[in-house]
Amino acid sequence: MGDKISMTRRRFLQAGAALGGAMLLPGLMQSAWAAGSDKPEQTTVRVGFIPLTDCAPLAIASLKGFDKKYGITLVPTKEASWAAVRDKLISGELDAAHILYGLLYGLELGIASKPQSMANLMTLNRNGQAITLSRDLQDKGATDLPGLKRLIGQSAPGSYTFAHTFPTGTHAMWLYYWLASGGINPFDDVRTVVVPPPQMVMNMRIGNMVGFCVGEPWNARAINDRIGFTAATSQEIWPDHPEKILGTRSEWVERNPNTARALVAAVMEASRWIEASPENTRETARILAKRAWLNTKEQYLTGRMLGEYNNGLGRSLAGRAPDSFLRSRRSQLPVAVGWHVVHDPVPTLGAAESGAGLSGGGAAY
Repeated sequence: MGDKISMTRRRFLQAGAALGGAMLLPGLMQSAWAAGSDKPEQTTVRVGFIPLTDCAPLAIASLKGFDKKYGITLVPTKEASWAAVRDKLISGELDAAHILYGLLYGLELGIASKPQSMANLMTLNRNGQAITLSRDLQDKGATDLPGLKRLIGQSAPGSYTFAHTFPTGTHAMWLYYWLASGGINPFDDVRTVVVPPPQMVMNMRIGNMVGFCVGEPWNARAINDRIGFTAATSQEIWPDHPEKILGTRSEWVERNPNTARALVAAVMEASRWIEASPENTRETARILAKRAWLNTKEQYLTGRMLGEYNNGLGRSLAGRAPDSFLRSRRSQLPVAVGWHVVHDPVPTLGAAESGAGLSGGGAAY
């Protein structure tokens, strides 16, 4: 088992280095393309997104005209699940996508699909994810990890179900790491399932799971709907961790290098605009709440985008690091190293040998 774990980790880190260094494109900070050789090869760019707060740079790039400044038209397409994003990115139906870091690694490694040569254009955001537990668990005294461990220990293995968003995604890793840190084996002691982000709250409401890990605003909505509370945020596990990226296929970049530069430049400028002032952040929340984007209430977005957290149990988490889009230029550089910090516990628990943490994940609703 040790050799298999070592090989899995080595493959993972090699893929990370390849992806992290793949897209340091020259000339990204040019204000616009110059007529001639710098002109975008493809002027319409289809970019997929999942309804989450961290798709904000794509919304702002499109709606505020930053894409036009760089000679392209960004066409955002709302997708139902990360699996749909994966499939459309591979098929070429999407040119690029708002995508989980781990999903791109999985494609590069050929986990649950044929290996694909992928490119990480930029980091879209840091922080902004959380683990939510149900009010039912609260009623049973499980409001923290020790309480949850006691409760799970009193039941048969698999009696309690937890959800994440994709087998090779960051949410699976946050959930597994958090449970394991409390002495709960995420593969033996509980059952895990895959649920698309916008469906998390509904599935908790009808009792399909007692806990989930997802991006905002769905953790905040669970609190507002009085069905759950925030047990942990991802930035507590890894402060300022990279989360979503702007990902694409390597062959698309090779065919459209100027378009790729223009796309990154537009999204970076949108990110800068979002964080230029609290007023811009609030306006971004109003935009994202609309039907075309997240189709939810503005109040579910604004607080946590500004770093104002309440855990739903009466404890304020004011000052907690918010979802960060462009706190510095470093924030959006592709990350080549560091993912072993979160992924190491999975091989430790035997996922590398069994495949449970990488290609499994249980049922999908």
